[in-house]
Amino acid sequence: MLNTSGWAVVQLIAEAGPVAKGVLVVLGVFSVLCWALIIEKWWQFRQVGQQTAAFQRAAREGRRAALVYTAAKKFRESPLAQLYVAGHQELAGLGEVADPLREDGEEGLPRERLEAVERALRRVATLEVARLERYLPFLATTASACPFIGLFGTVWGIISAFQGIGQQGSASLAVVAPGISEALIATAAGLGAAIPAVMAYNYFVNRVKHWATEMEGFALELLNGLARPAPQATRAAKDGV
Repeated sequence: MLNTSGWAVVQLIAEAGPVAKGVLVVLGVFSVLCWALIIEKWWQFRQVGQQTAAFQRAAREGRRAALVYTAAKKFRESPLAQLYVAGHQELAGLGEVADPLREDGEEGLPRERLEAVERALRRVATLEVARLERYLPFLATTASACPFIGLFGTVWGIISAFQGIGQQGSASLAVVAPGISEALIATAAGLGAAIPAVMAYNYFVNRVKHWATEMEGFALELLNGLARPAPQATRAAKDGV
């Protein structure tokens, strides 16, 4: 149950003017959408972490690239898995064998094929970063706009307080308090919507940077593996075959 001050706030909101109520409704919509996006992005990044860990286990345990490729297609939320799928498909499109990322051969891939794979990996990495960044601009907008919307409500409440002073011809607390209280409620609502948004935005941006770095390292690892001679070819060179 609400205490006395809680009921007083509710009463102030109920008795507020149409402009103040409109400001509070706008801030309420921003706040609800902001929290919905925070929960959605938290769940998305949780899935990204779990599926990436599962893909890395499958990659370590997989003896052939075709098996790793089959497993990678199941982890749609993992950026690293999507990079592996893109590299495999690109090599398959270039006419490589069924196990393009693990097949033994005499030499590493030619430069032009490596460049084609690199372009494919870069394209998929860009798409994955864009997917991870989806809806983050709304959090940034909420963090920057809501304090100003609340400030507008604050200014309007102060104007109402001065109008009350002019109409009553008195600057007593009973005349000034309703307008000032209305102004402070708008300020608090603006900050209440903006503070979680800016904290969540900074956190999720750091997570996006983390996964962008992980994708860059994984792509380089794939390209280095394709550029190196396969184990059989290395052993044959050492044996003088």
